[in-house]
Amino acid sequence: MADTLTRTAAGRLFSRPAAIASCIGFVLIGMLQALYGPAVPGLRAQYGLSPSAAALGLSLHFTGGVVGVLAFNAIHSRISNRALLAASYALMAAGGAGFARAANWPLALAAAFLGGLGFGGIDYGLNQLFAVGFGDRSTAMLNVLNAHFGIGAVLGPALVAWLGPGGYPYAFGACAVLAGALILCTGGVRSQAPPVSPAERPAASGGLLSRVLVGFLLLYILNVGVEAGVGGWEPTHLETVGYSATVAASATSVYWLMMTAGRFLVVPVTLRYAPERILAGCAAGMTACLLLALVPGAAPVAYAGVGLFIAPVFPTGLPWLNRALPQAKRAGAWVIAASMIGGVAAPPLLGVGIEASGIHAVPWLLTALSAASLVATLWLIALTRKASA
Repeated sequence: MADTLTRTAAGRLFSRPAAIASCIGFVLIGMLQALYGPAVPGLRAQYGLSPSAAALGLSLHFTGGVVGVLAFNAIHSRISNRALLAASYALMAAGGAGFARAANWPLALAAAFLGGLGFGGIDYGLNQLFAVGFGDRSTAMLNVLNAHFGIGAVLGPALVAWLGPGGYPYAFGACAVLAGALILCTGGVRSQAPPVSPAERPAASGGLLSRVLVGFLLLYILNVGVEAGVGGWEPTHLETVGYSATVAASATSVYWLMMTAGRFLVVPVTLRYAPERILAGCAAGMTACLLLALVPGAAPVAYAGVGLFIAPVFPTGLPWLNRALPQAKRAGAWVIAASMIGGVAAPPLLGVGIEASGIHAVPWLLTALSAASLVATLWLIALTRKASA
C-alpha cells in the first residue's frame, strides 16, 4: 500500500506528504462519526437526556454532512482545493472543540452540525480529488483512502472505551486538535486537476446522461442502504437465531473490519480490471452472502462476506462516475450526498419492514436491496456503454 501511495502521489494533484495527510484526514472523519454512539451514556449523564435526544448528536452531524457536501460543491469552482480542505478541517476543529466544551445541549447540537459541515467538505473534497488526481491509479487510491475511514471508525469507539463514557469530551477534543494540525498539511494539494482526454468524454444526449446519473444515485443509495442495514440489524438478527449478545456484537465488529480490509485487498484488483466489472462482482457476491445469511449456522460468516464484497463499492464507483459524466461537475457531490441520506434513512425503513415481517426476514429484506443494486449496476453498465458508443 505504501509503495502504491508514493508512486502515485508524485507529480499528481497531491504531493506525497499531502496524500498521506489526506489518508489521516479520513481516519479523522471515521473517528468523529463513530464517537457519537459510544458517547451517548456520557451525554445523557452530562445533559440529562433521553436516549432519543442523545441520538440527535449523530443526526445533526449527518445533516451537517449533507449540507457540507452540497455547499462545498457549490463553491468549489470559486476556491482552491487547498482552501476547500483547510476550511473543512477548520470547521471540524471548531465543531469538535465546541461539542467537547458545550455548556448546554443546544450548543452541543450546533457544534455537531458545525463539525458535520467540515466532515461533508472532507468527504466530498478528498473523494473528488482522489477520483481524478492519480491517473489510472485513482481507483486504487480511492480504496486506500476510504479504508482509512474504517480505521478511524474502529479507533473512535476504542478511544471512548479507554477513556470511559464520561471522558467523551477528551475524544472530541483530540479530533479537534488533529483537524487543526491537518490544516497545516494542505500545502501539497495542487489546484488544477488533470484534464479529461477527449476519448474519455461520452458523446451522448442529455437524456441518456441524465439516466446515467439517476443510475449512479440508485446504485449508491442501495449499496449504502445495505451497508447501514447490515450494521444496524445484524446483531438483532443473530441474537434472534440463537447467538449470544457477545457473539452478535463481535460478529458485527468483524463485519466493519472486513469492510476496511476489503478496501485494501481490492487495490491490486483495481489495477487490472475496470471499475464496472469490479462493482458487478461485488454486487453478486453481496447478494450471495446475504442469501447464505438465511442459514443460522453460517450467518456470522455470511455477514462478514457482505462486508468484504461491499467494501470497494463506494470508492470504486467514483472513478467510473467521473469517466461516464466528466462534464457533470456536481455529479460526485450528488451521489455522495445521496449516499449519506441513504445511510440515515435505510435502518428505520428496514425497521418498518421488519415490524411487518419479523426479525427472521432481515436477510431477505437486505437480499432484496442487494439484488436491486446488482440490477442497477448491470443497467449502468449498459447505459455507459451506450453513452460511449
